[in-house]
Amino acid sequence: MLQLTKPDDYKRVLEAALLVASEPLPLAELKKLFDDAFDDETWRTLLDDLRRDWHGRGIELVQLSSGWRFQTRPEFTAHLDRLKNEKAPKYSRAVLETLAIIAYRQPVTRGDIEDTRGVAVSPNILKVLEARGWIDAVGHRDAPGRPALYATTRKFLDDLGLRSLAELPPLTEIERVMDLEQTKIPEIDAFVEDTDAVPPANAAGSQEHTVGGDTDSGTDANIDTQSPAFELTASAQGDAVPVIPN
Repeated sequence: MLQLTKPDDYKRVLEAALLVASEPLPLAELKKLFDDAFDDETWRTLLDDLRRDWHGRGIELVQLSSGWRFQTRPEFTAHLDRLKNEKAPKYSRAVLETLAIIAYRQPVTRGDIEDTRGVAVSPNILKVLEARGWIDAVGHRDAPGRPALYATTRKFLDDLGLRSLAELPPLTEIERVMDLEQTKIPEIDAFVEDTDAVPPANAAGSQEHTVGGDTDSGTDANIDTQSPAFELTASAQGDAVPVIPN
């Protein structure tokens, strides 16, 4: 076994563990690497030093919502994508707007989303987002029918390279990106049938819901329902480093 006598020895072990990990490693998992019981400040110092060691290279160490991982730097994505046999999926306006509403107003029900968008939401849209691992049902509203409440997941944050929801960009920035993509890609969805043309039963008026004591109006979210589709993939903030076989 490697004798750990100085900080660089610990960093090399950390480096090896993070490079072969297939998923981000939380601090609780990293602590299993050593018998020494370091305090959190020491761990922060080790990880920050390791991150600086990789500064300026093609791979960077980042902290995400669910832990730490090595990933390719975003500026290299366009070049690395040339090696991929499959193109990244492109999601329709309906899918992206649904995701945005959930991200910025969570937890919300399907009815809340329909109130905000002014159109019916196909169940398949929610299934696509759940299958992608970006949203999950986190409970049920105490209302007739007990509708499911949806919220984003840690994987959603990890795929966007974020540590918390507080790091989400302003909605105006999301709308700007959608507008920029209007002339780049068609409004398609390879996974679901967009039912935007079907108005929901309560589309004529707004409806308020109470979540955790807060009033959540279905009409005050600043979502541009005419925004076109744009590409959102897990590689937006860099691809995770692949597992290195033994």
